[in-house]
Amino acid sequence: MEPLDLLLLVGVVLVLLTFMLNCHGALQYHSRFVFYVVSVSFTAMSCIPFYCLSPLNVKNAMYTAYILKHVTKVLGITWELRGREYLAEDRGCVIVANHQSMLDILGMFNIWHVMEKCAPVAKKEVFYVWPFGLGAWLSGVVFIDRLNSSKAHDQLNHASKLMKTDKTKLWLFPEGTRNSSRTSLLPFKKGAFRVAITCQVPILPVVYSPYYFINDKKKIFGPGKMIIQALPEIPTKGLTLDDLDSLVERTRNVMSETYQSLLREVMAQAPPS
Repeated sequence: MEPLDLLLLVGVVLVLLTFMLNCHGALQYHSRFVFYVVSVSFTAMSCIPFYCLSPLNVKNAMYTAYILKHVTKVLGITWELRGREYLAEDRGCVIVANHQSMLDILGMFNIWHVMEKCAPVAKKEVFYVWPFGLGAWLSGVVFIDRLNSSKAHDQLNHASKLMKTDKTKLWLFPEGTRNSSRTSLLPFKKGAFRVAITCQVPILPVVYSPYYFINDKKKIFGPGKMIIQALPEIPTKGLTLDDLDSLVERTRNVMSETYQSLLREVMAQAPPS
C-alpha cells in the first residue's frame, strides 16, 4: 500500500470515529457499520501477506481475531461467553449458531482464542467480497455453492476431514440466512447435521442473545451487551441419516429455549428507551 493510500485510509477511520463519538440517530447507525466494515477490510488486507506463508491454515484466523476483537470496544459492545468449557474442548465437532447480523462474526472474533481451531462455513458469494473474502479463504473458511447441492456436498465432505485429522471445529449457521426477527429462530437447514452424522462427531449448539440495542428500521445502533451461550454437545455416535430430522428438531428446540431465556434476560436489563 502506498503511503498516500495509507494516510487516506487513516483519515477515513478518524472521520468515522469522530462521527460515532459525536453523532446520534441514523448517522451514528450508518457510521458504526461503515467503521466495522472498513476495520475488517483493512485488517484482512494487512494480514493477507502473512497468511500466504501458511495458506488455508485455520490458525491464521487467530491473528485476525486478536486485532478485530478490539473493534468491539469502539462500537460499545461487550461480549459475555457462557459455557466456555464446551468450546474449549480439543475435539472435532459441528458448531451450529443462530444468525442475526453481520456483527455475529465480531462475536466469533471475541471467542476465537477459546476455540482455537475453527473453520467457518460460508456461502461462496462472500469470497468475492475482497479483501475480506480472500483473507477468509486463506484463513481456512470453507466456501460452499448453495445453488449446486452436489458441489456443496463435496465441499462439506472435504471440510469434514479437518474435524477428524486436525480436531477442527466446523462453524455453520443452520438458519441459512440472517434472521431479522428478534422473537424466534428460523427453520434449520439439514446440511450441518448431515455432516455431523456422517462423520459421527457431536453437534455443539451456540446461541447469540438478541441485538436489542440495534434497530434497523429506526436506524438505532447504541451500546449494549451480547451473550454467547455455548450448550452441552449433542452426540451423534450411532445415529444414521434416518435420525436426521429428529436431530435437527432436538437441536433447534434446545437452542430456541435458550434464545427465549436470553431474550428475557437482556430485555429486562435494557434501558426503557
